[in-house]
Amino acid sequence: MNTPTPPRALLLTLVFAALLPALRDLNAQTPKPPDAFEQALAARTTVKVLPNGLTLILSERHEAPVFSFYTLVDAGSANDPSHQSGLAHMFEHIAFKGTNEVGTTNYPAEKLALAKVEKAYAAYDTEFRKPVNQDKAKLEALHKAFEDAVEAAQKYVVPNQFSEIAEENGAVDLNASTAEDSTQYFWSMPSNRLELWAYLESSRIGWPVAREFYKERDVVNEERRMRIDSSPQGRLIEEFLAAAYMAHPYGTPGVGWESDITQVTATEAAAFHKTYYVPANIVVAVVGDVDPKTALPMLEKYFGRIPAGPKPEPMTTLEPQQKAERTVVLRETSQPIYLEGYHRPDYRSPDDAVYSAITDIFSNGRTSRLYRALVRDQKIAQIAEGFSGFPGVKYPGLFAFYALPIRGHTNDELRDAIHKQLDILKTTDVSDDELERFKTRARADLLRGLADNDGLASELADYQTRFGDWREMFTELQQIDAVSKADIRRVANQTFLESNRTSARIDFKAPTPPPAPAGTGGAQ
Repeated sequence: MNTPTPPRALLLTLVFAALLPALRDLNAQTPKPPDAFEQALAARTTVKVLPNGLTLILSERHEAPVFSFYTLVDAGSANDPSHQSGLAHMFEHIAFKGTNEVGTTNYPAEKLALAKVEKAYAAYDTEFRKPVNQDKAKLEALHKAFEDAVEAAQKYVVPNQFSEIAEENGAVDLNASTAEDSTQYFWSMPSNRLELWAYLESSRIGWPVAREFYKERDVVNEERRMRIDSSPQGRLIEEFLAAAYMAHPYGTPGVGWESDITQVTATEAAAFHKTYYVPANIVVAVVGDVDPKTALPMLEKYFGRIPAGPKPEPMTTLEPQQKAERTVVLRETSQPIYLEGYHRPDYRSPDDAVYSAITDIFSNGRTSRLYRALVRDQKIAQIAEGFSGFPGVKYPGLFAFYALPIRGHTNDELRDAIHKQLDILKTTDVSDDELERFKTRARADLLRGLADNDGLASELADYQTRFGDWREMFTELQQIDAVSKADIRRVANQTFLESNRTSARIDFKAPTPPPAPAGTGGAQ
């Protein structure tokens, strides 16, 4: 549930750092050639789809007596129901509150108490939502009854018991995250605690309890205030995505709108769980000191008991083709920032590897085009980068560019310089060296990202979810090898069009001077 640490803390806020690609472990050992690596990985990786639809992946690594897991739920903030924005993120918080067996002193009694909380809140909410003839005295009485019900339910709660049990048994890096496309849960643990983990993880997937829901709702709303409302960069990104998307939920902030956060209910959270946390919508990958012969039957025992349910229907809302440039300008007493994005297809596009090539050529290190042009040569930017697949990849997303001007230079200069580089990309082939560097780095990044247990677990779960077969990660290498100079020019000309562009910026506004103290100035 922690926000990732920003790689450039002095330049970007936590929100803006989330846009950057994750840093790879550069200290990993030199990987084997892809074909040998794939064969070795396949020999020690087992995939099992349980009768209830949940997919288990086990990959053996016996170098140390530990394992890492990665549970991927194929639902994220883009799946938030209408008028319930932020619910996927809210449920991620609830998943740490425990189950019908963990986190409670008496679940049968607590269940009755929580039902009374929902009944009391529904009564209060009905009066609160009245547009006319709201009875303020009645509203206060109903809110008091709701608070009393919450207090009565609280006496059954054992706070933080779920996390404490895991950590007392050696769990480290216990965390979760909610993205637009999916929700992830993960930690690492000694391998002799595998069965305890299986019990805990399967229980919170199958039987979570939304205890302390309304207390946690306040925590999430405060998170929104910190990440967006109190952050110029956070507000910029929220306005940018709202302008870029007219129909698709990628335009809605993942943390949710304040009015939705403050009114969502535990009953609605339970409905979200029932729809999206079904086994057929979940992949669990376990990597480390595990023996499939003994581990798989045990995992089937725990994860197989989760009740089956239908896989959610695919999203049908499509973003219409953008036909005119859209512009957002914020004037803040803040670091100026320039940001622009262009709609691109989802990850299934045959040109997905081409977008990766453009990202690398424009943004990977001090030899990249944007760094050389805007930072090194023109000296107009502190940083300048491009990145693809924002805010997600499951549905058509954006290829975006951002830059921060140095003192004495403007966002207009950054915009013009970025557009000049895009024009060059459209009209002139990239060099042989640029293309080969991209292909070499892409292969190395993929294989190095699999060097540790948690990295491999996340990649296995992600590729299995997106393609139905984790081996597609190696098919992507073939697509990378096939990228040509002509492909890059073609895709650049198709994508980087004025009519397909949404830009957003923060222009510096001098602070308003404080009013003069009373009694000063004027005629004497």
